[in-house]
Amino acid sequence: MSERTFLDEITIRSIGVIDQATLEISKGLTVLTGETGAGKTMILTALNLILGGKSDSALVRKGSERLVASGRFSIPANQIEIFENCGVVVEDNELIITRSVNADGKSKATCNGITVTANTLSSISELIIEVHAQAANINISKASKQRDLLDKFAGKEFDIAFAEYTTVLTQYHALKTRIAGLRKSIERADLELKALREFVSALTTLKLKRGEYPEINSAIDRLANVEELRIAGTSAMNAVDDEEAGSLTTLGVARRALENARIKDGALEAIYIQLSEGFYLIEDAKGALASYLGALEADPTQLDYLQARKADIHSLVKKFGGGNEIAYEADALIARFESSGNEIADLEGGDNRLQEMEAELVGIKKQLVTAAKSLSAIRKLASEKLSAAVSVEVQALSMPHTSFYVKIESVDYSSLKESDFTTFGCDEVSMFISAHKDAPLVSLAKGASGGEMSRVMLALEVVISATHPVGTYIFDEVDAGVGGKAAIEVGRRLHSLSRHAQVVVVTHLPQVAAWADSHFVVTKDSDGSVSQSDVRKVDGDNRIEEIARMLAGLENSVSAREHAAELLSLKMD
Repeated sequence: MSERTFLDEITIRSIGVIDQATLEISKGLTVLTGETGAGKTMILTALNLILGGKSDSALVRKGSERLVASGRFSIPANQIEIFENCGVVVEDNELIITRSVNADGKSKATCNGITVTANTLSSISELIIEVHAQAANINISKASKQRDLLDKFAGKEFDIAFAEYTTVLTQYHALKTRIAGLRKSIERADLELKALREFVSALTTLKLKRGEYPEINSAIDRLANVEELRIAGTSAMNAVDDEEAGSLTTLGVARRALENARIKDGALEAIYIQLSEGFYLIEDAKGALASYLGALEADPTQLDYLQARKADIHSLVKKFGGGNEIAYEADALIARFESSGNEIADLEGGDNRLQEMEAELVGIKKQLVTAAKSLSAIRKLASEKLSAAVSVEVQALSMPHTSFYVKIESVDYSSLKESDFTTFGCDEVSMFISAHKDAPLVSLAKGASGGEMSRVMLALEVVISATHPVGTYIFDEVDAGVGGKAAIEVGRRLHSLSRHAQVVVVTHLPQVAAWADSHFVVTKDSDGSVSQSDVRKVDGDNRIEEIARMLAGLENSVSAREHAAELLSLKMD
């Protein structure tokens, strides 16, 4: 578990019914319970904001100017580079994300004190937390989500094969684009060659360098205003170094006036030090001014050269460039010049060059087919393993006769079409369940109830989590439509999942809550106008009381307490 990210703490201020709360989240299974409307979902709302979710001023607590949600995460050393590539700085293996939303709807986000965009938070969210709410059960019905889950399960072997496929696919499309461009150019090759050679000749003659134009402008400004600059520098030098009224003279007098007095009154010491610092700073500035004035000299010849050079660049850009700013267009012309060799070779080669490139394309396509087949083979093997493993988990979740299947439909590799090569390979991934041995296969989108879908999602995560690097899983209403024995098994599986990852669950079921390693209760008070929720960690007798309340719906029930104690003992078995 040490190579995974973890949520260490979440702090909430002025979100919905929650005034202020801090939750220290330990590893293992953490549950959040409380009566309906107490504010449990506000904690998930805070997490959603931290992960880059849409801000909403309606979330700001009544009477507050803004809400603040903050999460502190532990980041393993082997993942720091991934975060930094996303524009996020990790300090001492720790990442603190803070999101605030003002009452007027304006939002601000920071990572370790550095301002970032909500999009940046979204880009790293999948690296740190996997959230499963009702929307997740909807997402799993999508083919893209099913494919993503299978590919995650396939692990490093798939990642390597997919990287190879992506590389070859990029090469294939790039060469196709180049061929298409050459075909269009062949008809007007003579005209294009003439224009291109003229362009190359002009760039070769001028020997234009990247970033040269701004440097020329700066030098011209300096050389064209030498006298003005000298007057300014001299005036500054006189103000600093005048024997009677210069700043150095004045500060020197002030220092000497306090030199003996400061011994008699310590309050003058700090002022004396400030005057001394000012004296030495101005003295340094005097030296810098002297050096500047010494080096400042008119150079009409150099000025004439630079102005002529600037005019030449203007002419070049006007003839060969676009309508953008001169410095930008100049650098763009250099980039074009650097790639002109291939363009000339393509145009000069004509039909012969086209034939060579088409032959090259055939070879790359063969590599692409091989790479796609490799993806298909890895997915097929992974689908068999995932089907078997998830079926075991689903059956343990009080669905004893249900089986889970992952089907791979690959294209006919003997008659490939251009459209068959997608970004993700040439396969379609579909997930099904079967209610019993002889029952037909039904897609997850059509054949599963809410409770069944929740259990299937849980089973998938339990199986996939062993290899997936995400350290924290958030489940909201994973136990929807589940009760009795099934609820106990859901709790057991959530506890099993927490062996590989940190799991946080919002639940109404005591059978689930009983499996927790940490238990938070959200309670709600009202003063008649503004409601306020409180979040507290419970253990011992207080935890028994909370689970008893969840069981009986009332407080101080002896039988409910006994039942609660019995449920808690399940974890110890």
